[in-house]
Amino acid sequence: MAPFHRGFGAMGGMVDVSGKPDVPRRAVASGELVLQRHTIEAIRAGTIEKGEVLESAKVAALHAAKRVSDALPYTHPIPITATTPRLEVKDDRLVVTVEVKATYKTGVEMEALYACAVALLTAWDMVKNH
Repeated sequence: MAPFHRGFGAMGGMVDVSGKPDVPRRAVASGELVLQRHTIEAIRAGTIEKGEVLESAKVAALHAAKRVSDALPYTHPIPITATTPRLEVKDDRLVVTVEVKATYKTGVEMEALYACAVALLTAWDMVKNH
């Protein structure tokens, strides 16, 4: 017997969280881009053609954390109280860590994960031709 598959017309919806209390929420996501040594040196020197990689990736993370419900259809718009992206340039990689906080009915893990992913994608887009 084939596994059950609900087609597009049979989709569920957002989970009803209206009965849940608002409580403090916190999530941290981290990811890495392994890069060539000359790319790391260019990031540190600020000589990447597209601009300042670390600041651009931070801004992208901030923007992404606030826009998760626009990109992921089953997520709730969440009133975020803080988003803190941290970028660290190591010898062979760029490490991105994003902390997101809110006081709400549901968690902020999707906001942290999405913000981290968008920061990494932004950094990669900026350095991929270097």
